[in-house]
Amino acid sequence: MEHREEDVRLGANKFSERQAIGTAAQQDKDYSEPPAAPLFEEGELMSWSFYRAGIAEFMATFLFLYITVLTVMGVVKSESKCSTVGIQGIAWAFGGMIFALVYCTAGISGGHINPAVTFGLFLARKLSLTRAVFYMVMQCLGAICGAGVVKGFGKTLYMGKGGGANVVAPGYTKGDGLGAEIVGTFILVYTVFSATDAKRNARDSHVPVLAPLPIGFAVFLVHLATIPITGTGINPARSLGAAIIYNRDEAWNDHWIFWVGPFAGAALAALYHQVVIRAIPFKSN
Repeated sequence: MEHREEDVRLGANKFSERQAIGTAAQQDKDYSEPPAAPLFEEGELMSWSFYRAGIAEFMATFLFLYITVLTVMGVVKSESKCSTVGIQGIAWAFGGMIFALVYCTAGISGGHINPAVTFGLFLARKLSLTRAVFYMVMQCLGAICGAGVVKGFGKTLYMGKGGGANVVAPGYTKGDGLGAEIVGTFILVYTVFSATDAKRNARDSHVPVLAPLPIGFAVFLVHLATIPITGTGINPARSLGAAIIYNRDEAWNDHWIFWVGPFAGAALAALYHQVVIRAIPFKSN
């Protein structure tokens, strides 16, 4: 209660009653926008923190594929899904690992663990092109290694049960699969933007948030909805890693969907958040 008078003065009574709602609040912010990242950042390639961040992305994506694909294999090897964790368990494995890994790596690399997330943040000028490409390469390498370790535990099971590769399920068209990937990735990347928005630090935000929690929960919910359609990609590195290690025609026939869909969804989320929600292109410096 000792700061109550100051809070009132800075909050509800800060602007006159005749002032248009929101206009002065937008002009006198109590939070700061991070500067836009340059396309190419000089000296970045000479910094250890740059390579440390890439290693963190590699390890996070490696662990992500290891746990999630191993969970998938545990479900598909059983004839009765009642004796396994089922689709809900798979969804929890994906969402839970994202929660844990984003929490662990956010302070080092930003905790992307997904080329689509990296692409969306790059479009919003949150990181340089050099860093974005480096992250995507390390994410894909980590995913390949993670899926490879799972295959090493049981090659016969892995190759006989689809290897966790993403495919469009029977009864659905390629358009259905593409739409599911676009919308699913939009939900994920929009959640990333919202959970990491600088405005969360504003006095009037009233929504304290642990960023990894809503991000992981978004991944969980998208998996619940789209596992029956595509197995849920929304992460090109995850799809590529499983496809390369499984390496059969069915894994490659629709593989383009798991790149085009997530990248399109990420671009739409970046556009929606930056232009519609935050109106950043229309703000004066």
